[in-house]
Amino acid sequence: MEIQQINDTRRGYFEAIEDGKEAGKMTYTWAGDSKFIIDHTEVSEGFNGKGVGKKLVMAAVEYARTNNLKIIPLCPFAKSVFDKVEEIRDVLFS
Repeated sequence: MEIQQINDTRRGYFEAIEDGKEAGKMTYTWAGDSKFIIDHTEVSEGFNGKGVGKKLVMAAVEYARTNNLKIIPLCPFAKSVFDKVEEIRDVLFS
């Protein structure tokens, strides 16, 4: 599974692609220069239960760490991943 990121000055998204099909997508909106809000995560039918959503959140965490950014997980799914996985909370905006 490949995770791609599309980003512009105001918003962007992470997209999971498998065998040429979109497996899932997670959108975000910039909140200033140093943080972004994960506002929606969706997994395509047929990919449920395969960890696609978590892979998208982990890609966002990696991006945040690499670029010294913070994340505000407004999306209930993304928030649940942050609640369950303690070792990624270093990128949480508090």
